[in-house]
Order: sequence, then C-alpha cells, then structure tokens
Amino acid sequence: MVNLSVEEIIKATGGKLICGDVNTQISSVVIDSRKVKYGSLFVAFKGEKVDAHDFVSKAFEDGALAAIVEVRHDDVSKDGVLIEVENSKKALQSLAKYYRNKFNIPIVGVTGSVGKTTTKEMIYAALSETLDVLKTEGNYNGQLGLPLTLLNLEKNHQIAVIEMGVSEFGEMDILADIANVDMGVITNIGVSHIENFKKVENTRDEKLKLINKKEGKFFLNGDNPLLMDVPDYIKSRTTYFGLNGNYKYKAEDIFSNGESTSFVLKTNEFRETINIPCIGMHNVYNALAAISVAMEVGVHIDDIKKGLMKYKGLDMRQQILHVGNITIIDDSYNASPDSAKSAISVLRSLESDGKNIVVMADMLELGDESESVHKSIGRYMAFEGVDILITVGEMGRCISEGAESSGQSITVMHCENNKDAADKLLSFVSDGDKVLVKGSRGMHTEEIVIILKNQLKSE
Repeated sequence: MVNLSVEEIIKATGGKLICGDVNTQISSVVIDSRKVKYGSLFVAFKGEKVDAHDFVSKAFEDGALAAIVEVRHDDVSKDGVLIEVENSKKALQSLAKYYRNKFNIPIVGVTGSVGKTTTKEMIYAALSETLDVLKTEGNYNGQLGLPLTLLNLEKNHQIAVIEMGVSEFGEMDILADIANVDMGVITNIGVSHIENFKKVENTRDEKLKLINKKEGKFFLNGDNPLLMDVPDYIKSRTTYFGLNGNYKYKAEDIFSNGESTSFVLKTNEFRETINIPCIGMHNVYNALAAISVAMEVGVHIDDIKKGLMKYKGLDMRQQILHVGNITIIDDSYNASPDSAKSAISVLRSLESDGKNIVVMADMLELGDESESVHKSIGRYMAFEGVDILITVGEMGRCISEGAESSGQSITVMHCENNKDAADKLLSFVSDGDKVLVKGSRGMHTEEIVIILKNQLKSE
C-alpha cells in the first residue's frame, strides 16, 4: 500500500477527527486486530458476535497509528488518531474507492455463478509473465474483502485482477462503484444463490453491473445462452469466448491426458496449441477467458502459454490428491448444480481401473428449488457412471433419492454427518478408486478429506 495521510482518509470517508495529527501517514489498512502492524489503520466494526471497538486500544498497543470507529470510546488510547464515522463498512468502501482511483491502471473484474476463483487465477497466470499483477487473495471478493484487496495496490502494479462475488440484489452496484472496473469477465450464469435472486435472469442482470463505465469491455462465455442474450449496449462492447460458435477466441480439438489438457486456440489471426495443467471442460472455458483478457491487453501468446502452464489450483477447489493408490478430488470449498456436474466430469476423466465414488453434501442457497435440484443431481450422477454415492445432510437425502430413482446400477447410502460418511467410505475404498468429495462451504466436507487422508496414510 502507498502511504495515505490521515487528512486524505478523512476526506475519503467523510469522517470526523476526534484526536491525533492529520499528517500521520498510514501504510496498511486492517479490519482484524490480529493483523495490525506498525503504521496500520484499524477499521472497527460492530459484528453479530464481536464488537471490534473493544480491540481499538489493543490495536494501538500493537502498532496501529489510527483507527476508524463508529462511536467514541472513552477508554481508547489517545496516543493515536481516532476518526469517527457513521458506518465503518461504508467508510472502508469509500476509502478503497478513493485509493483505487489514485492508480491509472486497468482493473479486471471477474464474476460468475461458478469458476470465479479459478478463472481469476488463470488470468493472473496468463498476465504474470510480462506484467506486475495484483490479484484477489483467498475469498476476499465481497463488500469487505474487495476493498481490502484494492488497498493492497502498489506503484509497481500494472494491472489488477479482482474477484467479485455477489449473492443478493444491489451488491454488484456497491462493488462496481468501488472497483471502477475496466474489463469484466463473466464465466457463466447458473442457479447459485437462486434463493435470493429467484430467477437466473436476475442473477445475470446483477452480474452484468460489474462495469459501470460506458467504455468498459466485457468478456463473456458465448456458450452460456443467458450471456448471449444481453442488451445491445453490452453486446456492442463484448468479446465472446467459447467452443460452439464463431467467437473471437475459440477452443477446438480438446484432449485430456492424465491431469493436463490441451486444445487448439482458434482466433481470426492464428491457431495455437494451448496446454493447461488441469482437466475438465470447464477449465477450458476458464483458460479461454484468461487468454481473451491477456490478448486484449497486449500480452504475446507465447507468454500467455508459459503463464498458463504455471497455473496452480487452490486448496479444496477440485484439488487432486494422491494418497497411496487412491485418488481424491477435494472440491469441498463450495457447491452448486453446475459445479457438481463439472466435478463429476473431472472424476470420470481421471484414468483408473477402480470405482468412481462420490461423497456429496447439501448445496445451499437454492431456495424453493432445493429439493428438486438435489434429486436431479442424484440422477445425473447415476447416469454419469458413479458407482458409489454417499450423501450427507438434509438435502443429501434428496440426492440419494434421485440416484435411487434412476434405475441405474449405483450403490447409494446416506450418513448423518461427515464423520459417519468418512467411516463408511473407509470401509470399502480400495486401491485404484477415485473419490470426489463435495459440498457447500457450510457443510465442511473438507473434514471428510482430512479423515480419509490421515487414515489412508497410516495404513
């Protein structure tokens, strides 16, 4: 972070100086008192369980030079700067907006129903051979995380790739206003967060708000029907990528071998073989998105190819683990119908003579459609060659029911919790088997992976 004066922070947030020197220089912004270091600005929030105002004095003791607070606390140390605001969250967002606009660099915003993080990582990989890139770390993609990401911009950065996650109406307006996005990537539109959005068309319309400037460029998945059906003012500044149309960036001759994929990139100017160190058709789309952005900002295709080969998947996102002679696909980070289907395609494409086993927990935030969608995924698994299905959770029962109603040859069992599911799995898993573990974040299916890894390593 480039230093900000307290005077600038007050100007950006509309805050009121309670005490301290307006010339004080701030070198980092944190909302977690445990991450305070010398020179930090600590932004205190009132949470549902914890009021961070209780830690303001501790933050000053640990090196913070300033704090943003919603109320004045008499017990707060007066050794630092105190700035009072009406709403700490809005103050953080306003500060990030002010700070972002100090940098004359392109911002790439990435959103979509599934694949945001993987696509963001691939764009970063494609750009990084020639450019100094800031990217979103972890899950810092929401109304608090995105501002903190942008506040990490440095003078050396030439471009930023920012993940933008929304789950309710109006949220993208807030994120877009802060980030001032120049190029927006939408990976796809599906039924994620449908409990709030009600219709997939509403999901699409919310995500299309990620650019709020007339000259901004969109990069859209042309094979997603909802993204082909967009207003003319968006289509006129859109670059499409995909497999099944006359797109500017198109993939052909796709081939997977082991844990890597190759395809031929076809553009109006050339054809080029691309290799990526991951499998699954969805990752071809993610790579096309990355190529589209990198080409549009002038990165040479040779450097894009080198960068993509350095892509590394993140923990719990279709992470392929080999424990003895058993392959585990840890896809525990989150779940939706579309991502579940993608994960099944990865399971099937891995070479092995063993059984295809799936451990699947609830997919959350599906609203009134939850029961029917879970049953549909169960049937899908049965028809896609899953040999054994273990389900967990209330909606997990619906997955089991769907699989059982398929008439296919599939062994189905339901467990009450993750521990029972892991124990059941360990009772019959054998050499050569492939095991997919998946569920929404709130189901914590990574617990199953941990038990499985520890037990198998000890045998």
